Amino acid sequence: METILNFLRLTQAERETFQAAAPDCEHLFRPVADQTKDARTASDGELARATVIIGCPPAAEMGKSPNLKWLQTWSAGVAPYLVPGVLPEGCRLSSAVGCYGPAVSEHMLSAALSLMKKLPAYRDNQNARRWADEGIVKSFHGATVLLLGTGDIGSHFAHLAKALGAHTVGLNRHPETPVDGMDQLHPLAQLDQWLPQADVVAMSLPETPETIHLMDERRLSLMKPDAILVNAGRGSGVDNLALAKVLTAGHLWGAALDVTEPEPLPADHPLWDCPNLLLTPHSAGGDKLDATIRRIAALALENLKHYLAGEELRNRMK
Repeated sequence: METILNFLRLTQAERETFQAAAPDCEHLFRPVADQTKDARTASDGELARATVIIGCPPAAEMGKSPNLKWLQTWSAGVAPYLVPGVLPEGCRLSSAVGCYGPAVSEHMLSAALSLMKKLPAYRDNQNARRWADEGIVKSFHGATVLLLGTGDIGSHFAHLAKALGAHTVGLNRHPETPVDGMDQLHPLAQLDQWLPQADVVAMSLPETPETIHLMDERRLSLMKPDAILVNAGRGSGVDNLALAKVLTAGHLWGAALDVTEPEPLPADHPLWDCPNLLLTPHSAGGDKLDATIRRIAALALENLKHYLAGEELRNRMK
């Protein structure tokens, strides 16, 4: 008999749906109150007998699950579980890629608009009890938005930008395949060509050898002096020291980072002192939006049915 250890924060109706989909399995519902915290609610004995886990137990704890056959994460990234020896031999791994588009793209849009309208400066003025006009602002209307990362998050962001009057250009490895929300698609190899044309560069790339420090000092300098950079993919996609140097020199209208390299960002990192930088602590996704939790639950349920039927899993990573 399969033992399914489920850490998702489910409604009672969702629990019943999981039980109905796998009536011959043991279901252990041990919801984690906050996915961003390292809180384990299952006992060592429950971890030991689990054959299926839905959630993201700490990688260091995975040695307590020697019988695990499949791990379905609630995260899009699964790097800790791909380290050799973390999961039992033959254990399958699938991610929650595709569940975070609305949450992360809305965060990116909010950050970009805040910079365009100089809201951080106005909040500084408010805190200082200073009544001051910060001058001209920017708009998405008529702007060229360059999307680095054209998956679920990039597509959602493109739709939001288009609704505000922007022209969207996506760069990826397969530009021949249409992507919702993209007015144009081109190869990622054309990045240097498009950077000088973009008013907003929005990044939602995964970490691969090709994406590490994709935006280095040379490419940051290729951007328009009044362009905006937004990164909500992986912190390694931007050379953060180079970005600090470029911003301090007055190049770029501003930047918004939800991800950094490293994380957490050390207190002595030069990014903290950069002008026109909006920093958030990798908080765009997670389980803060109820709709995200529901999307993850639906994906996990679909994959559970595939797993029990011996079918291929969605978002299989290993």
